[in-house]
Amino acid sequence: MPEKDLETRFEEAVELANAMTQSSLPQDVQLRLYALYKQSTHGTIDNRIYPVYDLRNAFKMNAWMQISHLSEDECKELYIEAIHSLDKKK
Repeated sequence: MPEKDLETRFEEAVELANAMTQSSLPQDVQLRLYALYKQSTHGTIDNRIYPVYDLRNAFKMNAWMQISHLSEDECKELYIEAIHSLDKKK
């Protein structure tokens, strides 16, 4: 059986993540997943497009900025690994 391409594996991981309950994940894990997903799908954050008006969004933006040096493909791989790791802990 041929290995699945990165896009397919990423989409499958997103489906797995959508099935998880957010409240079951620690906030730092939620932020990491958010940042990896955003970097994977939107690229590097632009502060002018995503203004921060509250503390919650400030944490999200900060998490995204911390990984902005990674490529979209690197983030997809990290996201896939993180989701599969969390799925195994169920």
